[in-house]
Amino acid sequence: MKAGSFLAMIFVVTLVLLGELQASEAVTCSASQLSECVGAVTSSQPPSSACCSKMREQQPCLCGYMKDPSLRQYVNSPNARRVANACGVAVPSC
Repeated sequence: MKAGSFLAMIFVVTLVLLGELQASEAVTCSASQLSECVGAVTSSQPPSSACCSKMREQQPCLCGYMKDPSLRQYVNSPNARRVANACGVAVPSC
């Protein structure tokens, strides 16, 4: 199995197992909803419109994801930041 495929699989499994967190802005935080972005985060492909939609929806949750040790490496990665920027989502400084 290629390293990129293995990392993508780990990313998806982590997101699914993480469950839901509650955000202060009445948004249901669920990192698994960002699974639409796995392809763009693990490669150089541009994010899909579905990815960008989910990224905007989950924007209030990004600080929580960054503080979570199991998600931090994915949310803070250069590719995740590239995807957020491509979607017009400001990456918060938490």
